[in-house]
Amino acid sequence: MANAVTVDKLLYTPVEAAHALGVSRSTIYVLIANGQVPSVRIGASRRVPAEGLREFISGLGAKTSSGTKRAKTAGTSNQRPLWEAAVTADR
Repeated sequence: MANAVTVDKLLYTPVEAAHALGVSRSTIYVLIANGQVPSVRIGASRRVPAEGLREFISGLGAKTSSGTKRAKTAGTSNQRPLWEAAVTADR
């Protein structure tokens, strides 16, 4: 009987990457469009490297632990909403 070999996934579909991060499908596409999460094309398919997800998560921890976390009060952020960034990225 052959022993089963398990291999960690190296590439995720955008939907799988969104699920892994706990965000919506739309959000992962915005993160990809903004260059915050790297992706590659293989033929007509878009894939997100597992290492790219780890780096994105590490970057989030570095931002919050260094004290650069901003208050999420309405009207005080200079950052555009995700939906606006997605619309702009399509143009």
